[in-house]
Amino acid sequence: MSEFLKAMSFRHACKRFDTTKAIPSEQFESILEVCRTSPSSFGMEPWRLIVVRNEKLRKALKASCWNQNQITEASELVIFTTDNDIVRSDSPYVRTMFERRGMPTEMVDTYMGVYKNYLAPIEEDEILLENWTAKQCYIALANAMTYAATLEIDTCPIEGFDKEEVEAILDLEYGHSVAVICAFGYRINLQSAQMRLPLKSIVEYK
Repeated sequence: MSEFLKAMSFRHACKRFDTTKAIPSEQFESILEVCRTSPSSFGMEPWRLIVVRNEKLRKALKASCWNQNQITEASELVIFTTDNDIVRSDSPYVRTMFERRGMPTEMVDTYMGVYKNYLAPIEEDEILLENWTAKQCYIALANAMTYAATLEIDTCPIEGFDKEEVEAILDLEYGHSVAVICAFGYRINLQSAQMRLPLKSIVEYK
């Protein structure tokens, strides 16, 4: 079995973390680097990560996250937020993201046109826009969880939270929203058996 598949077998949604074990700083920084280098639609990188280490803040968040133990027990807690306004088609940020590729002005203009045509129906609806940017966060999240597993660091993605309450607690800037939360640390209990559907149930060849 490849090292990657071993990591996939190791990874599970860890519900209880060992509060006595901390992730080495270099390893955690490398996990954040995996998030940073993850792909995103049009290369817009809309994610903004908040690493919550303040105990009082974690306790406040726990109450808005269905009182899940992972919030306060994990070695590191990362909240994936999105900056929705900067990815709007008329944002200078978008042009900057295309210009950094060193393309001629006319090519940048072409990309801007394609981007605007794609995003126009999405950015008209705030919910659609948040869903689009959240999708990008999930790419970074998946990469981070799998990479963490290669280091034998456990994770738990968390979607069970009151979005408005969490955003208020974090005092997010206007235009920013919470996409997903992930706890990182070390398991305290044995991993349960991994249950998955067989390939023939999910793959169709045509």
